[in-house]
Amino acid sequence: MTLYYTLVFALLVTEMIIFALLIIPLPYTMKRKLFAFISESPIIAKLQYGLKITFIFILILFIDSVNRVYSVQVELAKTKSSQNSAMLEGSGRMEVQARKFYSQRNMYLCGFTLFLSLILNRTYVMILDTLRLEEKVKRYEGDPKASGKDSDRLAQAGGAGEIGKLKNQLAQKDRDIETLKKQSEGLSREYNNLGDQMNPKDSTPKKDR
Repeated sequence: MTLYYTLVFALLVTEMIIFALLIIPLPYTMKRKLFAFISESPIIAKLQYGLKITFIFILILFIDSVNRVYSVQVELAKTKSSQNSAMLEGSGRMEVQARKFYSQRNMYLCGFTLFLSLILNRTYVMILDTLRLEEKVKRYEGDPKASGKDSDRLAQAGGAGEIGKLKNQLAQKDRDIETLKKQSEGLSREYNNLGDQMNPKDSTPKKDR
């Protein structure tokens, strides 16, 4: 197995582990804190962006493996239909069968990796929706634990890292507002100083000629 297909296999195993962790029954409080952390973590957001690029390359490998499987099938069909069946005997047959096996293996590996990534994304969204509904039910029932900080973070979560991005944008806008306030105060002081300097000149009585 080549290096990039080994990396694809490692990613597939990682996805299987993450999927198993998602479906493990956890206490409600622990699950709420975990998903609130995932939803607002900027590290998770960067990792998710990198995985999107990785899955694009895996899709290219999947298309290439499908093409190789088709080519081997066409070659086998031509060889069987030809009158010279000696190519199907011995090492020639083993070589074609090996190529067919490797191309099919690569196709299944990339295909299952892509398919499991879609399942993980959908499972994550469904768990978030379930937690939000549970929060609403607990609030309607008057549960005081349903109005905590984690509940607010979870209710606003729209995707991994989105809350972190919004907080950074809000902090940047607050800094811009503070800078504008300081500039406005400086301009106001300058305007008042100029007014104080101009008023004595205008208020001096004119001499009679």
